[in-house]
Amino acid sequence: MKHRQIGDGELLATLRTMFPESSSSTLRKMLTQGRVVLNGEVAHRAKHNLTTGDVVEIIERQQAKERTPPPTPSSVVDLDVLFEDEALLVVNKPPQLLTVATDRLEIDTLHSRCIDHLRLTDPKAWCFIVHRLDRETSGIVVFAKHRQAKEYLQQQFHDREVHRTYRTVVEGHPSPSMGTVRSWLAEDKHLNVKAVNKNHPKGKEAISHYRVIASNQETSHVEVSIETGRRHQIRMAMQRLDAPVVGDDRHGATTNPFKRIMLHAFALEFLHPENDDPIRFEAPLPASFNRT
Repeated sequence: MKHRQIGDGELLATLRTMFPESSSSTLRKMLTQGRVVLNGEVAHRAKHNLTTGDVVEIIERQQAKERTPPPTPSSVVDLDVLFEDEALLVVNKPPQLLTVATDRLEIDTLHSRCIDHLRLTDPKAWCFIVHRLDRETSGIVVFAKHRQAKEYLQQQFHDREVHRTYRTVVEGHPSPSMGTVRSWLAEDKHLNVKAVNKNHPKGKEAISHYRVIASNQETSHVEVSIETGRRHQIRMAMQRLDAPVVGDDRHGATTNPFKRIMLHAFALEFLHPENDDPIRFEAPLPASFNRT
C-alpha cells in the first residue's frame, strides 16, 4: 500500500490517515518491524517530518524481514535479540535465567549474556540494567547502552509511563473475566512476598489490570497490564482471584505440565531515550502458551 503525502506532517499522523481503524500501538509496531518505507528507505521514527510529495509505503512482514533482518544470533552467545541500536538492547529472556546476579554472584545471567553479545564487536562495551524480570518469568527486557539512556528509561518506569503487558496461563477461570486487582505487597529479607495492609511500613501498592482472552475447561489465557512493578505482583494477583498461574506452586497452583511458571512479559511500550519517539516491542509467546 502506497500513499503520497500532501502538505507537511509527521509520519505517525500519516499512518493514522492510511489506517484509521488501527491503534497507535499497531502503527508503532509497523515502524519497529521495519514495514514502513519512506521514499524507498525503511523509516522507524514515528515523528519523522514529511513534506508534500513524500511517498510512504507499507510492505508485508516477510518482505520487511528480508529487507532489514533482525540481528544475526551469535553462535557464541545464547541470546535472543529483538532490537538493537545505539542506545537500546531489547532481548527475549528465557525462563529460569536470572536477569542479574544476586549476592551469590552467578556467572550466567541475562545481563552477562548481553555484555558478552556487545563485546563481540566492542571489547569495552557495557549495558546498564533498567528493570528486571523474576527468574521464572520469560519475555521482553530492555537494557540501556549508556547511562543517560538508563536514567531516562528508569524515570519512565518510576513515573508509570511505560506500558507493560504480560500473558499468563492460569488454573481455572478468573471471575469476573476482566478487572483490576489492587493490593499492597511487602518483601522480607529473603525476598518472600506477602499481602499486607496499606499502612504496613514496608507495603508497596500493586495495581494489575487483567482480561481473559481464551479459556478451556481447565485453564484460562489471561492478558495482564501492570501500573506498578512489584516482585511476584501478577502471581499474587492471580492467586487473589483463585486462579493461580500454572506451575506456580508457591501461590497455590496444583499443575505444572510445562515445567515452568506460565508467565511471559509480552510487550513494552515507552519513549525512545534519544528522540522521545513512542516505540513498542513484543516478545513472541513461547510454544507452550499455544498448547493450552
